[in-house]
Amino acid sequence: MKFLDEAKVYLKAGDGGNGVVAFRREKYIEFGGPDGGNGGRGGDVIVEAVDGLNTLIDYRYSQHFRARKGDNGAGSDRTGAGSEDVVLKVPVGTVVLDEDKETVLADLTEVGQRATLCTGGDGGRGNAHYKTSTNRAPRRADPGWPGEERWVWLRLKLIADAGLLGLPNAGKSTFLAAASAARPKIADYPFTTLHPQLGVVRLNASEEFVLADIPGLIEGAAEGAGLGTRFLGHVERCAVLLHLIDGTQADPVGAWRTVRAELEEYGGGLIDKPEIVALNKTDAMTPQARASRVKALERATGNPVMLISGATGDGVPAALRRLADVIAEQRETAA
Repeated sequence: MKFLDEAKVYLKAGDGGNGVVAFRREKYIEFGGPDGGNGGRGGDVIVEAVDGLNTLIDYRYSQHFRARKGDNGAGSDRTGAGSEDVVLKVPVGTVVLDEDKETVLADLTEVGQRATLCTGGDGGRGNAHYKTSTNRAPRRADPGWPGEERWVWLRLKLIADAGLLGLPNAGKSTFLAAASAARPKIADYPFTTLHPQLGVVRLNASEEFVLADIPGLIEGAAEGAGLGTRFLGHVERCAVLLHLIDGTQADPVGAWRTVRAELEEYGGGLIDKPEIVALNKTDAMTPQARASRVKALERATGNPVMLISGATGDGVPAALRRLADVIAEQRETAA
């Protein structure tokens, strides 16, 4: 199944049914009278988060959703039937944005969570509604009210506890494969990861968390360079970010600053999230290079730098333990 994390769809709620003009014509009722019923209510358009979905691919080719119109009223004071709602099923973590892509209409973070995006129109009044002591034979009936309509954006933000960041070829996919059962594509060229990957990290029988890997960032990503910052939305919900830096490159401090600059340009509160910096690919470095680059990174970041190797697994358990501790701290703070 292809991964799709953004889709634009058109929604139209059902119009209300029309009221009717009708009169009683019964043999033993002397004066009769109006008995036109009201119209039925149009269907709503509802979005619902369901389990078992992890992509918005269903909305790539089906982009228009319309609820049915309510039935018209009838004689004998019969109200028209209301129409059924149209329910859009989306993955947990989907955000519904207005057409401007800024106004948040709904943020669905739990299974079963629902939001009404377009409300169906009310049914029109039949002439029985307008009967009074002075107007005993009204010939007025109203049409149904139109249902709401709008274009909306569906944007998926994966639910993950920790996120992996770094330049292309920093070893993020290798680390994800070493830390979980996920099997992302791994190769010795940039941008092997073209869409986000999730892996479940199990430290023991009672501790586990979800780790997200997104495509690498390069300088100018906020302006669309490389794959841009589109996938950063998938780490907005993370409690902590693990920033992997390729230890074999000449300027690890410059790599760290490049990614941090793109996070700040993107916004979304990412720059303020707890960050763990790790120097990766230590198996391909000399002891002197490791020491000098760790010292330079610690001076630039102001925090301790971890040494890991996703290829050999060295330092990976310690990094996962540190991630789990920060996630637990963030959850306690949020509670």
